[in-house]
Amino acid sequence: MNKFFQLEQNKTTVQTEVLAGLTTFLTMAYIIVVNPVILSAAGIPFNQIFMATIVSAVVGTTWMALAANYPIGVAPGLGLNAYFVTVVAGGVDYKTAFSSVFVAGVIFLLLSFTTFRERLIGAIPETLKSAITAGIGLFIAFVGLRLAGVIVGNEESLVALGNLHDPAVLLTLFGIVLSVVLMVLNVKGALFIGMVVLTLISYVMKLIQFDGFIALPNFGSELMITNPITPFTDIVSHGLYGAVISFLLITVFDTTGTMIGVTKKAGLMKNGTLKNAKQALLSDALGTTVGSIFGTSPTTAFAESGTGVAAGGRTGLTALTIAVLFALSSFFYPLFSVISSVSAITSPALVIVGTLMMASTAEIDWSDLSEAFPAFIVILTMPLTGSIATGLALGFITYPITKAVKGQAKTVHPFVYLFAVLFIIQLFFLT
Repeated sequence: MNKFFQLEQNKTTVQTEVLAGLTTFLTMAYIIVVNPVILSAAGIPFNQIFMATIVSAVVGTTWMALAANYPIGVAPGLGLNAYFVTVVAGGVDYKTAFSSVFVAGVIFLLLSFTTFRERLIGAIPETLKSAITAGIGLFIAFVGLRLAGVIVGNEESLVALGNLHDPAVLLTLFGIVLSVVLMVLNVKGALFIGMVVLTLISYVMKLIQFDGFIALPNFGSELMITNPITPFTDIVSHGLYGAVISFLLITVFDTTGTMIGVTKKAGLMKNGTLKNAKQALLSDALGTTVGSIFGTSPTTAFAESGTGVAAGGRTGLTALTIAVLFALSSFFYPLFSVISSVSAITSPALVIVGTLMMASTAEIDWSDLSEAFPAFIVILTMPLTGSIATGLALGFITYPITKAVKGQAKTVHPFVYLFAVLFIIQLFFLT
């Protein structure tokens, strides 16, 4: 195991990696419940989506672990599932909509076998890479505070401070302070320890009750895709080209952005490049393709993987732990769903990781507006739009513009220009 995952080379241990995997799983496991809740609005049976979510996460994360050796979890992404519902609302049944996910996944797989996505990572300016890391940090922190009710919606100011008399909000704030104290004291596994303490407190406060623990997995009544040719004919007959392109663009950049942010934070990105990038980028393509067959929206590398990195995760053993826990969770749905129902347990970890990821802003040249403005747009819009891909899109669009105005158009990689155009099309004509 030490040799396969290169533990010594990455200055880590089995214990640290497993603990990091547990930490990441607990922060991203909400997707097992949230994804079915969102997609069931399209008429898909809840249990079908529940198992499809787990299957796609296990496939994508296992590949990330064994083929790429990165500490990153893969699962159906938020935003992508909401977009899927809008495709169904456009007048097609959910099985036909899954055809667009399947076709996007197949194209995704083909692209991943080439050097295209690896070259894309190398083409992204260092300024945008640093901004992506910081933007994801703010995105994660905002999600954590919003899920726990510390930040709530407000008609006048869009967001406002939540009810400080709410026990769940107070528990979240306590959890944040507890996690900070443990990390300042350099306690190993501080984030995970914080979650365990919060779970125990939640039980004592009767915020959670356990009525059952184990249930046999139920894969639903049928597969969404049974004939690999049918999805392509569905796309043509229903004119779902826009859906395929949108799914493809969003998944490519969601995962690419998260990969950059998490690996950069972990110190795994060397000289702007990633070792085994092709294998790592295959993980979400596989997860998306397999997930569409069972009944879920596209997968993506989870930004919450940063929690595991913060807990010391540096290799695929962290990801393998995540995959195993996803598989096991299929047998423990009653227990898992109860714990996941209290956002205060996992939200503090998201806020702490967001804090750590903001350190990358120090690498941005804020004195050069042609570099600073695109970076600022990325950092600002990721949390405000609730979409990593949107933040990336606006960064790619504004960067070549500011550079061209400054007379440095030739310093921008052709890929940046290409995707600036594609993102303009996606944002203004396909959304």
